[in-house]
Amino acid sequence: MAPQDAVLGWDEHTTAEAYAAFTREFPMYGATSRDLAHRASLADAHLVVDLCGGTGVTARAILELIPDRARVVSLDSAAAMQRVGRRTLHDPRLSWITAPAEQLADHVPTGGVDTVVCNSAIWKTNTAAVFTTVAQVLRPGGRFIFNIGGGFAGVRHTDEQTARTGPSLNTLIRQIAARDHGYTPSPAADAPPKLPLRKVTEQLAATGLNVLGTEVTAQHSTMAEKKAWLSIPVFARPDGGFTHAQRMKILDAAYALTTPDTPTVTSWLVVVAQRPGDTP
Repeated sequence: MAPQDAVLGWDEHTTAEAYAAFTREFPMYGATSRDLAHRASLADAHLVVDLCGGTGVTARAILELIPDRARVVSLDSAAAMQRVGRRTLHDPRLSWITAPAEQLADHVPTGGVDTVVCNSAIWKTNTAAVFTTVAQVLRPGGRFIFNIGGGFAGVRHTDEQTARTGPSLNTLIRQIAARDHGYTPSPAADAPPKLPLRKVTEQLAATGLNVLGTEVTAQHSTMAEKKAWLSIPVFARPDGGFTHAQRMKILDAAYALTTPDTPTVTSWLVVVAQRPGDTP
């Protein structure tokens, strides 16, 4: 059994609370949520799905743009994340469903969804299965908008390439872990990107969804925000048999070598896909 301070995954109270605290203090998830919601053209929507919706950050951005008569379904497999969301986000147009993304078609009407939005989390799903179930629930002309972190997609925005003035916090973490704890990176650290655009496009095409557009975007933040993000248990580094307390000690040592307001840039691959057919 993993120790209580180890990384236990998304469906764990400590992770959910830490994630929610991060989203309140720092803008990254709110900014990426608003970006996807604005791309979704929600002014005439009736039913929107916030896929892998977590604590409801993206649902909140969607609710700001949909008509009063519209509904949002936030679906996530982590009950702990949704408990935090239910406590802080109250809107009669919003429903919470605890289920894996791959089971979306079991919970919303087939062909009855205007838009599916997924912020930051598509990489942790079985994308082939998720794309299939999204294609089933979308109405003709319905859209699927999601993003993939640059590391998972194998892309870097030009801002990320030009903004760096020293080693990243992740690099410093690995160096300190190797120096002080004998850390050796796992082979997965050098693996090819998990979700390059070619793979995404092929999987979408296999379900009958057409890619309308893609864009590599950049989210600008600071080293202080990056440290806070890496303090969330599921994101803490390095991998291997470290307790969360050990990871935080390594993080503190790495962060001490940086300046808090040093600019950092995170790249995202944004994909907009559509189910063929005329809009009703």
